[in-house]
Amino acid sequence: MEESSTLPATPLFEQHRNLGAKLAPFGGWLMPIQYSGIIDEHNWVRKNSGLFDICHMGEFMVQADLAKANLGNLVTINLEGMPQGACRYGFMLNEQGGIIDDLLVYRIDSAEWMIVVNAAASDGDFAHLKEHLTGAMRIENISQVLGKLDLQGPLSADVLEDLAGPGIKSLKYYTFGYFDILGERIIISRTGYTGEMGYELYMPNNKIPQLWEKLLNDQRVKPIGLGARDTLRLEMGYSLYGQDIDKNTTPLEAGLSNFIDWNKEFIGKGSLLKQKQNGVLRRMICFLADSRRSPRHNYRIIYKDKDVGAVTSGSFSPSLGFGIGMGYVKDEISLGEQIILSENSISINAKVTAKPFYKNGSAKSGEKK
Repeated sequence: MEESSTLPATPLFEQHRNLGAKLAPFGGWLMPIQYSGIIDEHNWVRKNSGLFDICHMGEFMVQADLAKANLGNLVTINLEGMPQGACRYGFMLNEQGGIIDDLLVYRIDSAEWMIVVNAAASDGDFAHLKEHLTGAMRIENISQVLGKLDLQGPLSADVLEDLAGPGIKSLKYYTFGYFDILGERIIISRTGYTGEMGYELYMPNNKIPQLWEKLLNDQRVKPIGLGARDTLRLEMGYSLYGQDIDKNTTPLEAGLSNFIDWNKEFIGKGSLLKQKQNGVLRRMICFLADSRRSPRHNYRIIYKDKDVGAVTSGSFSPSLGFGIGMGYVKDEISLGEQIILSENSISINAKVTAKPFYKNGSAKSGEKK
């Protein structure tokens, strides 16, 4: 673990420092492509509750005064307006407005934050934060000692209530709380990437195998692999870092401007404002095939006999029974327009559609409208 220190450590920092002293980095939990089969697992999550091993994700603890440490300028979302116990999705950008990573920020305390990032981008994210944070602050990479399991599906709240108590059902969408499980006081957030009621559980790595087994002892829960995670997120139209978005993609091109607070300063804002004024040269579209045939990454997108772009994500949708996907095009194409997805002799007819593809998810169940 690395740290930059001019502030006294808070109890949560001390907890993770102690873990680091007595735990070896947890290894061996690599997310498989499938357990019982991608379609079976996908459908199980839509109807029941699926368990995902996400221990590969990166987690940082940051202790910083927003006014002095520059943390707010490193993300596109408004941190000042976040209440304690809230978490938000946003981006860390480079000067060109490209997405260094998409991430979740948790407000632990008035000046304490947990940032959850993608595994492949973790080292670069940590270096970027250390380079740009200023003044009195602390930053610690706790990825090697903190594990993460995600429970997703309409029955997830009922499953967790039996394990963590009735307080779990009081969590609102994109908030978190502290719960006692297996002798540990852990963070559980009501978040996810499947469109279903879901929770993310952060627990010390040495307790992850025990928690995994305990959850799987519940007949409402099955383990879910990487394949179903991809079809579930794609049905919601969620972008995957490294495939649909990257450091050469801006949130405007990706159709993700909802996660930008234009009323604050952040790295890359100037470039985005220019792009906003001049217009994007390419834009993300979603499409629905007219059959079960599945478009794949890098298939060409043909519109009015012209090659206008490429598929970034594509798959058969188990929930809809058709091929679905997303990709970037250089032409403005309206909803409902016909396109062709092509590779060599393969040609798939499709139409441009709005996201999400799947509209019956339980993610916001119980929320006031």
